Amino acid sequence: MVTLTRKCSSGGRLRRVVTAALLVAAGVSLATSCAAGTSILDKDSLVVGVKPDQPGLGVKGADGRFSGFDVDVASYVARKLGKQVRFVAAPSSQREQMLQGGTVDLVVATYSITAERKTKVAFGGPYYVAHQDTLIRAAEAGVSNVRDLRDRKLCQVTGSNSWRRVKDERKIPVTLVPSASYSECVSDLRAGKVDAVSTDDLILAGFATSGTKIVNAPFSDERYGVGIRTGDLDGCEAVNKAITEMYQDGTAKRLLQKWFAKSGLALSFTVPQFEGCG
Repeated sequence: MVTLTRKCSSGGRLRRVVTAALLVAAGVSLATSCAAGTSILDKDSLVVGVKPDQPGLGVKGADGRFSGFDVDVASYVARKLGKQVRFVAAPSSQREQMLQGGTVDLVVATYSITAERKTKVAFGGPYYVAHQDTLIRAAEAGVSNVRDLRDRKLCQVTGSNSWRRVKDERKIPVTLVPSASYSECVSDLRAGKVDAVSTDDLILAGFATSGTKIVNAPFSDERYGVGIRTGDLDGCEAVNKAITEMYQDGTAKRLLQKWFAKSGLALSFTVPQFEGCG
């Protein structure tokens, strides 16, 4: 008897089915090294990491409940998968560790898909394509695009790549001022500790209130993905199916208008081009 050993792609499932009778007839035994419960599809409920301090996207209320666009997207996906869902805070600096360590099953937290991050975790989606822009004080008249940030103080959030697109990719000489979160960045902007906050327009829209304004000069595409553990291909594909249905049944449009219609941003209601789960 010859034994073939093959790892499952995720969740104890073989992605290709071989007729057992043929294998037996050929004297071949197929063994798998799948560990039960490694896919989100094998779980009754999901723990999802979201942001606790980004208005319009993910905010933790005084009652401990989370609300926002990302929270609604995660709830929709979980419902389509037939799972209960529980939310926990997922700071930018901890998203990869939380997925790798199993603290969360998914991360839906303005989590831009990048080549570097894809070496650590996998992504479903994107579920939305945002664009990086810049938030400044309302009285500021000298900044009309990202190039005007030259020699100014730019907020740098730990775990975020947004500042790199200004300083490293576009070689704009800015002074970086470290911060733990974008809510802290905006507080520092209002207090005059920094001159600008540059990140995804959906994030900025939630913070743009009296005293601040968005420059409205986008300069990059930010593909918001659903973070998932590497290897869970079945789970990833199920997430993508749910996202597609979210756009097709009109839910995505309704949620985007619910949270961002008043921001003045040009919103997209078409299914984003997926990255692929392979």
